[in-house]
Amino acid sequence: MSHDHSSTPAPAVVADEFAGRVALVTGGASGIGLAVARRLVRGGAAVVLADFNEAGARAAAGELAADGARAAAVAVDVTDAESVARAVRFTTDTYGSLDLAVNNAGISGPVAATGAYDPDAFRRVIDTNLNGVFHSLRHELPVMAAAGGGAIVNMASILGTNGFAGSPAYVAAKHGVVGLTKTAALEYAGQGIRINAAGPGFIDTPLLRDADPEHRAQLVALHPAGRLGTADEVAELTAFLLSDRASFINGSYHLVDGGYAAR
Repeated sequence: MSHDHSSTPAPAVVADEFAGRVALVTGGASGIGLAVARRLVRGGAAVVLADFNEAGARAAAGELAADGARAAAVAVDVTDAESVARAVRFTTDTYGSLDLAVNNAGISGPVAATGAYDPDAFRRVIDTNLNGVFHSLRHELPVMAAAGGGAIVNMASILGTNGFAGSPAYVAAKHGVVGLTKTAALEYAGQGIRINAAGPGFIDTPLLRDADPEHRAQLVALHPAGRLGTADEVAELTAFLLSDRASFINGSYHLVDGGYAAR
């Protein structure tokens, strides 16, 4: 099923809503992370794209900078706490502050039932998708607290609230991200930091466009909207949660899933 992008016109960007603010986006080289970075720079933010794929992050940042944005790239392995610390330091060294963060880096892992899931694969998924968010928060929060505030979005998934057969590690990690988000929000609300989670449904990516048509149709059927989501739609939710328009939204988990969870 092809997606008619004309059915989802891009919302108007609030001019300069992020002017003077600096954002760090992990997993920023492609997909949702890159869509978020593009949305933030359109709102006036300076953005650091951090990714395990350093060449991809540099290419993406170069494209943004060529359009006049303040954008830079840094290598990061979110499973390595010191690598994350370096990315945060790079951000503050380059642009002078860290006001916004989107902890988006993640992997899908293999498909297998829980009783047959490879333990090493399970650890890799948890280490990237859950521990990676923890490492990111661990190094972002002190910087924001010292500066008097900030806003963070952790990228969970529809599978932070639903189960999905064959993906025990991914589902467990994303449920964990939601719980971690709520706990950190309680801890830092008094220091002017808002922390929320976004829960995308299945998003229309090049990987899914090349998937077996039957498998793709099955995924589409899970969404009452009758289609997959787009990275730009996730970016819009993320930008809203980071913006002052969401000033009283904290510690919550917001779905962008075409009605998936309402079934």
